[in-house]
Amino acid sequence: MLQPHHPLQDAAVPPQREHARDQAGPWHSEAVCRRDEAGLFFAPSKEPTAARLSREEAAKRVCARCPVMVECREHALIQPEPYGVWGGLTAAERRVVLARRRRREAELQRAVRVAAAG
Repeated sequence: MLQPHHPLQDAAVPPQREHARDQAGPWHSEAVCRRDEAGLFFAPSKEPTAARLSREEAAKRVCARCPVMVECREHALIQPEPYGVWGGLTAAERRVVLARRRRREAELQRAVRVAAAG
């Protein structure tokens, strides 16, 4: 059974999984989407909104059953990948996650400065 999709949830690659994947080969070799058409994950030009939303949901269903979804998502956030569905997130959803991470990092840096000033 597929797990519920939480598109705006931050995800980090646990260090032990990242290390194990590095030794086993690149994460994308295990990606479920490597067998699917790229058209499912990337929008054609001038795609109508309803068609885009339907295509993105179908792509997210593929991502939801992928064993390397977390690694894929983190790759798309680090690069950053400007287009397509990666790790179950659209480009717009990834921008939201990145903005939240930047805000959180800024808050942590402020807290460190305040604590250091004492």
